Amino acid sequence: MLKMDDTFKEGIRRTTKFLSMFDVEPIIADHKDVIHDVVFDYYGRRMATCSSDQTVKIWDEDGQGKWSVTSSWKAHSGSIWRVSWAHPEFGQVVATCSFDRTASVWEEVIGDKISASNTPSRRWVRRTTLVDSRTSVTDVEFAPKYLGLLLATASADGIIRIYEAPDIMNLSQWPVQHEIANKLPLSCLSWNTSTYMVTQLLAAGSDEAATPTGKVFLFAYSENARKCVKIDTVNDITDPVTDVAFAPNAGRTFHMLAVASKDLYIVNLRGVTDATGVSKLDIQTIKFSEHMCPVWRVCWNMLATMLISTGDDGCVRLWRMNYNRQWRCAAVLKAEGSGPTYEPAPPTPTLATTASATAKFYKKGTIGNQVPWH
Repeated sequence: MLKMDDTFKEGIRRTTKFLSMFDVEPIIADHKDVIHDVVFDYYGRRMATCSSDQTVKIWDEDGQGKWSVTSSWKAHSGSIWRVSWAHPEFGQVVATCSFDRTASVWEEVIGDKISASNTPSRRWVRRTTLVDSRTSVTDVEFAPKYLGLLLATASADGIIRIYEAPDIMNLSQWPVQHEIANKLPLSCLSWNTSTYMVTQLLAAGSDEAATPTGKVFLFAYSENARKCVKIDTVNDITDPVTDVAFAPNAGRTFHMLAVASKDLYIVNLRGVTDATGVSKLDIQTIKFSEHMCPVWRVCWNMLATMLISTGDDGCVRLWRMNYNRQWRCAAVLKAEGSGPTYEPAPPTPTLATTASATAKFYKKGTIGNQVPWH
């Protein structure tokens, strides 16, 4: 059995080991304007960045862990808000969206070798341009692999459009499969990667500030209506939303959705059945205000055991779940390049609470039918 001091030292050792996994290293991006999105591919060995300078850059990691630009091109005639990687089963494909009211699909093609000692040349080719939106296309994201090659876009006109490539060998054709209208302009969206409860579950957020209503919307495919419809709204979040991200489902019986807004939120979605036998969503919202400023981006790790958030404070915060299944900020990475720092630790447990948590009970005997004392 560990004593109280030993338990405290063990906690410090594990926290130090956790923080030692992270090393802050600046990368010179060479973008001429604000970088709006940074996205890793499925394996984490390639990276795509997009900027208001209207260019997209593809980065590759070498054997020493160094990142270098392998492709760069002008993709749009306006600021590029988001970039998304398709699953590698469909090849090296990315999608971009822009203020110029379009979204584009790009595919990497391999050319011939210049010489026997050189590697084949690579270039990115625009396969299609999606021009259905009449306003800025604010987000774009490929669907999970099990749904096929689907692509969803969100626009400032409040419409989500879902496109499908019927022939993955010919990416020039992307007919619209669904159009979902919303009353508020949309700023972000996220596909759910799990088939639990409903299929094609999609979340979208709005950055509209004038209306004091819920800013996160949930959509799903309805078999009866043969189309995607809105199934619920997260009414607890009324501030403008800048990012949403579904957590990968690692065997849970509920969904987790991270929301970046004035504060950070984790929304738990559970399927319940009411007295009439109708299935619906039970929505629980948890709020975190440690950033003390607007939050811009959220991202999960592959097992949904860690959540990463960034905000106007210039910090990257790493969140982990403790033994009580409560999320806590475990580390803070400074943008200036300094190493990770500890978050202020909760108060040290008292001896009574520590003893009760570690005490063991042993059977000493049996009390029979005895006459009580008077």
